[in-house]
This record gives sequence, C-alpha cells and structure tokens, in this order.
Amino acid sequence: MIITRTPVRVSFFGGGTDYPAWFREHGGAVLSTTINKYCYITLRKLPPFFDHNYRLAYSKLEFVKEVAEIEHPCVRACLQYLGVEGGIGLHHDADLPARTGLGSSSAFTVGLLKAIHALQGRMVSAATLATQAIDIEQNVLRENVGCQDQAAAAYGGFNLITIGRQGQLRVSPMTLKPERINLLNDHLMLLYTGVSRIASDIAASQIRHIQTKSRDNELSNMRLMVDRAVDILGSDDDITAFGEMLHESWCIKRRMADQVSTTFIDQLYDEARMHGAIGGKLLGAGGGGFFLIFARPEDHAAIREALARFLFVPFRFEPSGSEIIHFDHAV
Repeated sequence: MIITRTPVRVSFFGGGTDYPAWFREHGGAVLSTTINKYCYITLRKLPPFFDHNYRLAYSKLEFVKEVAEIEHPCVRACLQYLGVEGGIGLHHDADLPARTGLGSSSAFTVGLLKAIHALQGRMVSAATLATQAIDIEQNVLRENVGCQDQAAAAYGGFNLITIGRQGQLRVSPMTLKPERINLLNDHLMLLYTGVSRIASDIAASQIRHIQTKSRDNELSNMRLMVDRAVDILGSDDDITAFGEMLHESWCIKRRMADQVSTTFIDQLYDEARMHGAIGGKLLGAGGGGFFLIFARPEDHAAIREALARFLFVPFRFEPSGSEIIHFDHAV
C-alpha cells in the first residue's frame, strides 16, 4: 500500500501567463506557494478474489474490470499513461473541496502519478511529475489548463516558476528571511465563497482572448507584477505594497473575461475592503472558490466579523511538494 500527500497552492501573481497560448510567444512566470492543505491518494494492489480489477473510491465508487471502463477521466488517463495493469484499489481524500481555485485537480494528478510510479518500483523527480502531469492534462485530457499548478504540486514551497517558450519549466525557490515569509503569511486570510466552478470552462474564455490578442496588455502587466512582487518580498519595504499590488492585479484579472468575477464576489470584496482589506483576489481561474484577502493582522478580526457568514480557513505556507507518507511493499 502506498499513500501520497500532495499540497494545493495559492497563486499570487502571473496567472494566465502559464497558458500555452501566451507563453509560446512571450514566455511566462508565476509567483506561488503551496499551503498545508493536501490531497491524499491511497493506492494498493488488489488481491485476486474479486469480480472487478479496479476499485476506486472518490466522490463516487467504481468497480470495473478494464481501465477503459473507468469513468474518472484523470484516473483512467494516468493508469493508461503509465501502463498499469489489473488489480488496483484507489482511495482519494482531500482537506478542501475540489473546483475551488487551489489547484486541487493538478494536486490529484501529481499525487496519483507519484503513487503509480512507486507501485511500479520507481522513484521519480519533481520535474518528471510536473512534466507528465502537464502532458496528461493538456494533451491527453485536453483541458484548458496552464503549467503552474502541476509544478507547484510536484515541487512544493514558495517559488518563482518561469515557463520558456518551448514550455520548459524552471522552479526557483524564494530565498527569503523566515521573518519576511511569516510576515506575509500573517497578513493573509483565506475565505471560502461556497461557490464551486469548472475552472476549464472559465479558462477557455480567457484563452480565447489571448489568442485574439485582445488581452496582451493585461497579461504583459500581470507578468511584470511577478518581478515587482519578488522585489518587494526581497526588500525591507512595507509589506503592504504586496497587498496593494494584489488589488491592482485583481482589477486587471476581472477585465480579462466576463466569468472571472460576479456581482456576489464583487460585493464580498468591497465589504472586505471597507473593513480593512488592502488587497485580494479569487484564486484560480475565477468564478468562485476561495478568495485570498490581504490585510494587516490587527484588521483580521473586523473582516471576519463583517464576513462571518463565510468560512475562513487558517493556513500556513508549506515547504514540501508531493511526497510518499506511507509505503508497504506487501500485497
């Protein structure tokens, strides 16, 4: 039996520049961190006593004989991709709900790939996991996804992720003083809007704008903000400049596609701003999920009280990527 634990991520700046439609012409960059909320995959070989060869437990149960019969598209694709043959049991658990902007789909893909490799007796690098997850999601499943989520899940930590025009990834850890990292973490709040959405559908609209060049200026600004954010974090300047830039970035992102925000989300953010929030953004493609709020720690209580109808999720930055937390070679 093998159990993998893979973190989800919070993306600060550069989202959208990791789509192939953009980086193949301009290159891309994203500033993000993984957090201490996880996707767990348990994988084991099934003993030969059942009518089925594959038993899956996620939000539903599946008992099938052939890989091709598996309904879960990512599980089916990963098993086929790595040539897995019969007798497999899979169980999925997660700390947070899916489709909420934290890259949970890619965390699932990366965690599953790591578990399959381990079951087949291989130790693979974070680079291999990220590359294979991107290939499966973009080219096998044909989803409208970028490259940042897979890299974040595989490598873990607070990173500057750059993407070359040929799709080559470079993951550079942010080498900051612990006090600076903790100061940023202490300014952040994570609010669950209660709205889930299909990120690929919203991303498709953004990609159409990229392909028609109608959002080149916005994405160029989003890319420049990555460098500005790195400079802020690497200095001793007031950390609130980071929050002000989050607000600026969110205003730009809202213009990129009609589905990015809603009246409900706008009202939520306005209310947070009235009670001390300096900046914030919806995480992921938009439309719902988790909202990240940046505010001085002394203002957090007032924001929580004003938005008490929502769930706030405490979190800390996470230094590790996908890892095996249990391995038992016995069948």
